Parts: sequence; structure tokens; C-alpha cells
Amino acid sequence: MSDVVLLTGAGQIGMAIARRIGYGKKIVIGDKNIENAKMVSKILIEAGFDAQACECDISSRDSIQNLIEEALKHGEITRFINAAGVSPSQAPIETILKVDLYGTAVLLEEVGKVIKKGGTGVIISSQSGHRMKQLGAVIDEQLATTPTEELLDLEVLQVENIEDTLHAYQLAKRCNVKRVMYEACKWGEKGARINSISPGIIVTPLAIDEFNGPRGDFYKNMFAKCPSGRPGTADEVATVADLLLNEQGSFITGSDILIDGGATASYFYGKLQPKD
Repeated sequence: MSDVVLLTGAGQIGMAIARRIGYGKKIVIGDKNIENAKMVSKILIEAGFDAQACECDISSRDSIQNLIEEALKHGEITRFINAAGVSPSQAPIETILKVDLYGTAVLLEEVGKVIKKGGTGVIISSQSGHRMKQLGAVIDEQLATTPTEELLDLEVLQVENIEDTLHAYQLAKRCNVKRVMYEACKWGEKGARINSISPGIIVTPLAIDEFNGPRGDFYKNMFAKCPSGRPGTADEVATVADLLLNEQGSFITGSDILIDGGATASYFYGKLQPKD
């Protein structure tokens, strides 16, 4: 039996993290598109890793439970990476909430039940959650602590209260960060840690969809005017994840790391400030 790395979301960021921390472990990859999971699994196997592809729709608790059951056949889950999600240009409001918000909450809950003592996890969130207006202490607590199956019933998450898909995405990512804080307290009872990372514009196929979508000029302007003057790479996100998932980050849990080249800083105080 092996230590198991459970990866949801067969994309560039998830694969980059798995390559950093997965050697000598069994990497179980879940993705709604099984062909994506197989492709990432093949790349990892050909690079000397032990990987297996599985189909998993994170908007379904049953599907998540089936993925975890498959992972546990190979050993105990010691590392968890959630890099699954849809972008504002890829899906309607309801799907964004069901996948990015509800699905992440279910993963945190279900993996938290089985994570090995001393295990660690990381959720890939987004800078978008940092740029929306403050929601207030009451709504923040609702997003953090509402029973998972009741989350989508919250007033703030009703479609009529959401402006567009970008707003839905921001709400989902704000919820991810709050949910990680809440779940870190539960994971801590098992001696395990969970954190989130909020990347800015990272060059991935999903980001390229955004560049070519209706907000493409917005995103290009963002990385051109942020302090770094460029988009980031999946490997740079993996460097942060490597810290959080290993012993060097043993005092970090319930936290969110913003890695966006300074775009959020510029949005509030620099060249990206919204014009009145």
C-alpha cells in the first residue's frame, strides 16, 4: 500500500503540483472529462510517476465519494490537491456555483473524513475572491459554516442576486477561502492541515479561454499593468503548494496565499484601480 496523492482537476496547475510532491506515492487523478485525466496520467507515468485516471464530477457528492473509495484502495490519502473548476467564460452562473463553490465544499468535507494524520491539502482558489467588495461578517460566516447541502440555498447565492458569471465566480472563490478556514479547524483535530492558494492570471488552457473570451482585453490589461507585468506559470503556483503541502509549511493552516503578480494590490492602489 502506498501513500496516496488525490488530485481533482486534470489541468496544468494540478499536474505541476503533483509533479512536485507525488514521487514515490500513488497519484489518483479525478476529472469530469476522463480523457483529460488519462492524458495527465499518461504524462506523469512517462515521467516516472505512479498515476491513475478516474472520472469524477465534483458537483456530485456520490462521484466524489466514489473517487475517494478508489483512492483508498491504494493506501491512505496523505496529500490532497483540488484544482478543479470552471471559469466565468466557460459556464453559466448555476454551474459555477455548483462546481466551484458547492463542489469544493463537499471535497473539503469528504476528504477531511479520511485524510491521514499529518496529511495536508491545498485548494486552488483565485485572486477574484480578493477583488470583490467585502460581504460583511454575517455573510462570511454563512459561507464558512453553513451545512454543505444548504449552501446553495443562501440568499447571497440566489441567481437573482448575482450580477453575472464573473460575480458568481468571485462569490465561489470567496467561499473557498472561508470554507478552508472553517475546515482547517476540523482537519486540525486529525493532525492534518488544509490551505488555499489564490492565483492570478496563470497561463493554462483555461486562461487562454479567458483571453479569447468576452473579457479577454480586461485580463490582458490586468497582467500588463500589474507590478510583475506578466502572467504567471503553473510551476510558480506549484512552488507555493510545495511549501504548504510539506513539512516546511507545518505551521500554516487555514490560510490563503495570494499569488497574482501584484494585480490585486494594483487593483486597490495602483494602475488597475477602477475609474469612477
